[in-house]
Amino acid sequence: MPRAYAEAVSSLRPVPAPTAAEAERAIVERAVGLLAGRARCRVAEAHRHLLRMAADQRRDPLEVANGVIRMLDVSESATDRSQPVSVPQLVTAALTAPAAAGPVKPKPAAVRRFEPWLAMVQRVLDVTPGMCGYLTAERDGTGRILDLVWAAVTPEASTPDGLRGAQLIGRRISTQFPSAPDSGRWEVYQGVLDTGCPDAIGPFRFGDAVYTVRAHRLGHGLLLNWTRHDEAGRESNRVAGTERLGNLGWGEWDLVSGEIFWSEHLYRIYERDPRLGPLSRSESDALAVPEDAPLIRAALEAFDRATQVDVTTRVRIGGRVKHLRTVADAVRDTAGRPLRIYGIVQDVTERENDARRLAEVERRLADEHELAGRLQRIILPLPDGPIEFPGLKVAVRYLPAGRETLVGGDWYQATRLRDGSVLLAVGDVAGHGTPAATTMAQLRHALRALAVTTGDPGVLLGQLNRLTCELERENPELSATAVVARFDPNRQEILWAQAGHPPPLLSRDGRTTTLDRPAGPMLGVVDDAVYPTARLPFRIGDVLLLYTDGLVEHRRRGMDDGLAQAIRTVDEAVAASPQQPLAQILARLRQANPDDDTCILAARPVTGETRDLRHHLMPLRAR
Repeated sequence: MPRAYAEAVSSLRPVPAPTAAEAERAIVERAVGLLAGRARCRVAEAHRHLLRMAADQRRDPLEVANGVIRMLDVSESATDRSQPVSVPQLVTAALTAPAAAGPVKPKPAAVRRFEPWLAMVQRVLDVTPGMCGYLTAERDGTGRILDLVWAAVTPEASTPDGLRGAQLIGRRISTQFPSAPDSGRWEVYQGVLDTGCPDAIGPFRFGDAVYTVRAHRLGHGLLLNWTRHDEAGRESNRVAGTERLGNLGWGEWDLVSGEIFWSEHLYRIYERDPRLGPLSRSESDALAVPEDAPLIRAALEAFDRATQVDVTTRVRIGGRVKHLRTVADAVRDTAGRPLRIYGIVQDVTERENDARRLAEVERRLADEHELAGRLQRIILPLPDGPIEFPGLKVAVRYLPAGRETLVGGDWYQATRLRDGSVLLAVGDVAGHGTPAATTMAQLRHALRALAVTTGDPGVLLGQLNRLTCELERENPELSATAVVARFDPNRQEILWAQAGHPPPLLSRDGRTTTLDRPAGPMLGVVDDAVYPTARLPFRIGDVLLLYTDGLVEHRRRGMDDGLAQAIRTVDEAVAASPQQPLAQILARLRQANPDDDTCILAARPVTGETRDLRHHLMPLRAR
């Protein structure tokens, strides 16, 4: 009871928030995982590729990682569930699932009984070091073992009778070792199968060597691991382990005697029976991909010049193409003629395939980014310069979160109404991609259409809210904010309302402040929400800034710090160019937020004397 109480109290203590470094590392790891999953490559290869992308683009790896996450992190419902299970999942399932010793109790979700799947077990053993094998048991009516049959083995598995690896599969222990059923080891295997408790035998001597065997129950069979303890066996295991880890083999060719030697793993790379001996020159040439002939000739010419060769070529083995890296050198006589050639052959097929798949993913990301850019320009066209209305000049800037990001949900509206007033608005739909872009377009165009019937910002937001509530029924994750303002040039006044949006900034007399927001919930939260309005005198010299939260929210600082920075930037811009502040403001607020898109709309009252002089200069330039 005291222990349970202590654990309960401990669970109520706040968990310390991760440090900035830990959070950034988690983002990079998540991006690497997504990239490896999409490319179906190793995580290490995906990590190297992400760093290379960052170096090529001269960007922070964290920035690239955020872009990859935004592009590739899709919901489970959007994934293709028909894809095969990954190797790590298979390994986990094979080694952690309990043996099926009795009936499985029903659970709310359908759960299969664990049955050894030989193909899966073999895939696990293919990457398992040492000598290990899975044997199925043949039993009599009382459950006693009659025989054990090799069903799956590691590449390094060998038995004292000289059989190795796949040569063991299908062999019966009783025919391979006739005395085995009468030995004490048989009783140990029986006990492991009956109880499920692992056991070990040895060390014991068999023939000229000493062995230790460890047995585990796996499903209805035995998983055996055995070790040879003599020095030669240990050295052989070390060499075999090195070859396995590097997926490489080595060979020598004595040009004087004509003798050729291949290591065991070199036979595995070429998928050749060791009893057939090394490949002949003609057999090796027949495996080569014809397109690599110039590369092979260049390597042979370099070798003739007494240069060490390091070349990667392709061979066709068993209907598949493998990429093999060959590093070769020679012992030469005083004239430079080779006497003995020795080399290492490494199977780099996975690495080459990883690089190809990663390049394909990168190309697709670039294509999707280009498509997203075109879609962004279609849905949210941005003006080439300032927009001039009667008594008002407006400038707009859109800052995408990153080069890999999909089209976002930030939007603006600036249009003249029938009564001569000007409608200004900025909104933000959470998320990226097609759903956010679709909602953004619906709200933006709905606002323009509704403005034909009324210019009251509070009424317009109420109607947008009802529309968002309808859309939310189709997309429960939908959330949006907006601020709507109407400028009356006759009264020099702004009437505005907001729906859960960051407060606008007002620059007046060289000092920028936030406006006190009238009440107003986010769009789509309350069906019959009411949005009160506020009035603001807007005189010559004032500047109004509407923006989305990407301007002030950042993963490396709080919102208050971001807002303070934006206020300082507007103050500096107005001080630097009091007569033409809009261009200065947008130029200084050009730093994109890697986490979110940013839409900025800046407006200032003007008189007829402050029109853009470019309209008068263009005829002169034409001359």
